[in-house]
Amino acid sequence: MGVHQVVIVGRPNVGKSSLFNWLVGHRIAVVDPTAGVTRDRVTHLVQIYDRFLARERFIEVVDTGGMGIEDVDKLTDQIQQQIDTALESGDLILMVVDTRAGVTPLDEEAARRLRYVSVPVFCVANKTDTPELENQAHEFYRLGRKVIAVSAEQKRGKSELVDAICERLPPPLGEEVFVEEPLLKVTIAGRRNTGKSTLVNTLAQAERMIVSEVPGTTRDSVDVRFELDGKAFIAIDTPGFRRERNVYTNVDFYGTHRAQRSIRRADVVLLFLDASQRISKVDKQLCEYIAQQYKPCIFVVNKWDLVADTISTERWVGYLRDTFRTMPYVPIAFIVGRTGKNVKALLEHTQSVYAQARSRIPTGELNRVVRAALEHSPPPLCGTHRPKIYYVTQVAAQPPTIVMFCNDPHAISPQYRRYLLGVLRDQLTFSEVPIKLYLRKRESADTRDEIDAKLGKA
Repeated sequence: MGVHQVVIVGRPNVGKSSLFNWLVGHRIAVVDPTAGVTRDRVTHLVQIYDRFLARERFIEVVDTGGMGIEDVDKLTDQIQQQIDTALESGDLILMVVDTRAGVTPLDEEAARRLRYVSVPVFCVANKTDTPELENQAHEFYRLGRKVIAVSAEQKRGKSELVDAICERLPPPLGEEVFVEEPLLKVTIAGRRNTGKSTLVNTLAQAERMIVSEVPGTTRDSVDVRFELDGKAFIAIDTPGFRRERNVYTNVDFYGTHRAQRSIRRADVVLLFLDASQRISKVDKQLCEYIAQQYKPCIFVVNKWDLVADTISTERWVGYLRDTFRTMPYVPIAFIVGRTGKNVKALLEHTQSVYAQARSRIPTGELNRVVRAALEHSPPPLCGTHRPKIYYVTQVAAQPPTIVMFCNDPHAISPQYRRYLLGVLRDQLTFSEVPIKLYLRKRESADTRDEIDAKLGKA
């Protein structure tokens, strides 16, 4: 339910990053004739005009590395994994090709790879720098996709491209009506031998998973449906995570990536920790991955019966808060998965966290909260001027996605952003979930000035 994502893919050197920068409106991705410059996914929030809806809407544009490249630093597998991740999360795929080069074997390979993608795909024939080249762009229809001829360098065809994007994207998520309550997908993640599969068996009230004291028994992600008080859930059991240097076999490698994919699928992630063990580097890496995906999470301290007589819950809470300082909002549960102790309370809390992630706050209420925060603690000076925040709006849920329009996004420090996030969590219904916060420069044609006007500063 987050902001819809438009993913840019294609072979190296077709101008993907140039197209990305062109859509975004300024230079973010590195553009260089050397193949393989882009490795990680680069994401940016973009506001476009949807003429079919006759209003502005937000999308996230995602740039990716080149398909089929052999990386000089032996990072080919990691680059391809980033592309796969982008394809899985995308709502629309733009396959970029080079009009001047014509159809190449790597273009055909990219088209085959996208054949089984379940979301809309169309072909963007970049470098169609002159009208005379448009007929040459039609050659790409043989790849089986609609073709839009553009030139990022010459700024040709942008309106046609934006219209094609808006036509194929689903409606903005804020206007969707859910006919029925969807199944809540709960991914149970953690390092090996923390009792994840045991909990799944307890939830399903059946031996649906192999439970063993041998670390690493579960090698794939498995979905198990169960009900609690008439509400349906899907529990996703995952393989135990290992440190990268300890991944020796293909089974371990693909198990880790399937577990990461299950986290991306989740509505809520239960991060399992063994009460009898210290928090490890694997736990920290896994927590970081969950945070990167903006997934609601609950720290689940399992096997509590083994240590309940020797350590207090307050001490464990302090230990977790001290270890995961960037995630102070994550709730903590203490359970015994084997017997089911506190498991029902955990699931009820999971539903609460899920509801928080799906909640939407009216624009007026958001602006009142932020206005009070600005009055209580104005943004610190940047050089000789003070940054101004004009108005705020929520553009998506799950995760809650907030856009603040200001005069200079770069002038608002990371510390002040954390302050604003803290205010949003304290004052609104987002107290236990991650929030995506974007700061955007207000366009000169935008006359909305809700916060500053009410402060008497407009």
